[in-house]
Amino acid sequence: MSVPKDAEKLLPLAQRWPRASKFLLSGCAATVAELATFPLDLTKTRLQMQGEAALARLGDSAGESVPYRGMIRTALGIIQEEGFLKLWQGVTPAIYRHVVYSGGRMVTYEHLREVVFGKSEDKHYPLWKSVIGGMMAGVIGQFLANPTDLVKVQMQMEGKRKLEGKPLRFRGVHHAFTKILAEGGIRGLWAGWVPNIQRAALVNMGDLTTYDTVKHYLVLNTALEENIMTHGLSSLCSGLVASILGTPADVIKSRIMNQPRDKQGRGLLYKSSTDCLIQAVQGEGFMSLYKGFLPSWLRMTPWSLVFWLTYEKIREMSGVSPF
Repeated sequence: MSVPKDAEKLLPLAQRWPRASKFLLSGCAATVAELATFPLDLTKTRLQMQGEAALARLGDSAGESVPYRGMIRTALGIIQEEGFLKLWQGVTPAIYRHVVYSGGRMVTYEHLREVVFGKSEDKHYPLWKSVIGGMMAGVIGQFLANPTDLVKVQMQMEGKRKLEGKPLRFRGVHHAFTKILAEGGIRGLWAGWVPNIQRAALVNMGDLTTYDTVKHYLVLNTALEENIMTHGLSSLCSGLVASILGTPADVIKSRIMNQPRDKQGRGLLYKSSTDCLIQAVQGEGFMSLYKGFLPSWLRMTPWSLVFWLTYEKIREMSGVSPF
């Protein structure tokens, strides 16, 4: 049933433009979560880069040295050698990335759930539909956000390059975008997009699918209601599952996005995500795929907790139904 134009003007913005509103609300929630947990993301990225076997074969001595060992010593090393505020180095493109990424994935998932797949009459949403929806939402959101993710990863490594005596590559976020675009063209901004969307598919299968499934199971099958307790328990579960599924793909993604490139934007260390996977396992062992798992998990869990609690709350305050 259509709404008259005069009556439509009186509706709240969230009801007049529901998808745009959900995009903005999820972007706001993601910004809060990103600022609160970004130091753990930086620590995770540094851990994933240390001891990279492919760099040693290229003749780069940085691949042979291991300046940090473990999450706490890595974080303390960054503070002592680069300064406390460097724990937030790269946070600006990270916020840009999460506004696009979180907005894209949340709108996509809800559209698939409510319109394409649809819930049953008893509000039950089958797990297989949630898995497909979560993976598709992650792929679409991450593909749109890939340029900002690329800049974030490369800027996170600038402090390490300075300590190794190498020249800094970027003066800031804008310079990073323009330099990557000048050196690799449009294609260069989507460097590493394949492992990136692979990771996003796995992470969102863990995050969106787990949160949605656990929350609605608790609401429909236990005495818990739609409140902060239910949201908190669901987000803790989603953070753990997302970390377990996403860490190997995250290691591959970070290495491909940070590798040196030729003038055509082609990587000098790895031909593809599969090649990076094989080199990592052969050169460093299978557990190299879980480098940075602890900070990844410790970041993913509070990130998920802050994001979902904030997102559900601002949806309520804005007059939007719960997720």
